[in-house]
Amino acid sequence: MTATASATALYDVPGPHARRRHRLYGAIGGLVILGIVAGVVLLLVDTGQFTAAKWRPFTYVGIQELLLRGLGNTLRAFGMAAVLSLALGAVLACGRLSEHRAVRWVATLVVEFFRAMPVLVMIFFVFVALKVQPLPALVTGLTLYNGSVLAEVFRTGVNSVDRGQGEAAYSLGMHKTQVMTHVLVPQALRAMLPAIISQLVVALKDTSLGFLITYEEFLHAGKLIAGNLDYDLPFIPVVMIISPIYIGLCMLLSRLATLAARHQRRSVKTETDKVAPAEPGTLLPGTGAHP
Repeated sequence: MTATASATALYDVPGPHARRRHRLYGAIGGLVILGIVAGVVLLLVDTGQFTAAKWRPFTYVGIQELLLRGLGNTLRAFGMAAVLSLALGAVLACGRLSEHRAVRWVATLVVEFFRAMPVLVMIFFVFVALKVQPLPALVTGLTLYNGSVLAEVFRTGVNSVDRGQGEAAYSLGMHKTQVMTHVLVPQALRAMLPAIISQLVVALKDTSLGFLITYEEFLHAGKLIAGNLDYDLPFIPVVMIISPIYIGLCMLLSRLATLAARHQRRSVKTETDKVAPAEPGTLLPGTGAHP
């Protein structure tokens, strides 16, 4: 009974008629989706997107190696940008939470500037103006933007923790670093984790901007294949191969976040210590009599 009540706390339990309506709406919606998918498939067939000439290039070892190399470069850029963005976000969040006004102002200025600046502009500026190689330019642009966004995520998460938690830690003699690392951040991590993963997904998708500065990432490899006249310009087949891989990587990140949150919930000790029952011969405090 408790599980049912907690599971339906946000809405009323549907009755028999409502459940029949929901099943009907679901069936109608499923048929509409199937109709749209069938229409798209027929359109692709009519335009010759499933001909053997357009799909034959993917059987070549050279094309497969090109795609794998591009995927590896994408994951490489994403891994570097993710680590650096998390580090930069943590530093900027500490600056925004600092007790020194000058530090807060500088951190706020940096965060607001790079949050407002388009990612592509930063990438092009580093690549063209500073004459940096494609990979460092791409990673720098992604780090500056995503790091500034994550800084706000971290700051908001820490501020969302009940104020009494920090005050209780200070009353025990803990200094600010201990309060942040041992009290506030562990509690705020649960609230921050979905937003962190969402921003990392954004960083993963933004690695595709690297093809504009000739970085040989996954989309760049697909563009080389799609624009080849010898392969009959297989643009749609390239999209049909690359898109599921991007979607799968994003879903993998979300799955890892779910597993991390589940592990964190299991690792937190919520059970209280059991108190031993009073013995019959225990004396009351201040007296010599038995209870």
